[in-house]
Amino acid sequence: MSGVLVHLPSDGRTETTPARGPVSLRLGPGDVARFGRGSASVPVDLRLADPAVSRLAGEIRVTEDHWQLSNLSTSQTYLVENPEGAGEYFRVPPRRAGAPVPFEFARVVLPARGSAVTFQVFAPDHAYLGTNGTAVSAGTGTLAGFSLDETSTYFLVLLALCEPRLRDESPVAVATTPQIVERLRHRPGCERLTARAVSSHIDYLADEKLRITTPAADATAAGAGRGVRRTGKREAVAALALRFGLVREEHLGLLPPRRAALQRTGVTQG
Repeated sequence: MSGVLVHLPSDGRTETTPARGPVSLRLGPGDVARFGRGSASVPVDLRLADPAVSRLAGEIRVTEDHWQLSNLSTSQTYLVENPEGAGEYFRVPPRRAGAPVPFEFARVVLPARGSAVTFQVFAPDHAYLGTNGTAVSAGTGTLAGFSLDETSTYFLVLLALCEPRLRDESPVAVATTPQIVERLRHRPGCERLTARAVSSHIDYLADEKLRITTPAADATAAGAGRGVRRTGKREAVAALALRFGLVREEHLGLLPPRRAALQRTGVTQG
């Protein structure tokens, strides 16, 4: 397992980096990150500046295949939401130690004086059984090379990205970000999907799920433009997903019918 990624959006509540934007921490198995308002005598890894947040509010601990949340507050209940779970969440009461979090994407919500204080935790190495449902036998389990959740939004983005190749419309082309947004717009749960969110899902796929290093990314480090880097990453994601059969023709049924999209663009089917 490669661990988890903790992401604190830039909302003006980060005392450590108010002018530099969001804060991200990468934690490996066994690592611990503490969060809270902090002070000189109470150091924390994630500083949440709201006065309603305890100096030492909680702790994240990464285990083998999930992560745990400890609520160190004596009075505040925290929520852990699944942003892709249609309202799915659970409560972590005060003084609860080591509550296991089962979500691949999670949003931790702390009560605050104004709007709630939140940060996100990504756990990309959740394991999924294959389609045959074969359980892991006794002994040390075999980790999946690529663990993808076929019910997630990132999988739909990957599928839409690869759709032109899966349908043999082009041996080389992949869908653009606006095309992916339009393609998924009428699928339940994706009505509010934005171009920025699509780009974030592709970055997540490349960096966390498929662990891709593209030649174009190296070129960016040498001074090439951002557009070149993103195009290279997009094509590399599609190429790897198709090469290993991570998306296949039978998955196309997860996408909305094409007729509406074709009618909107004035294209007729033969």
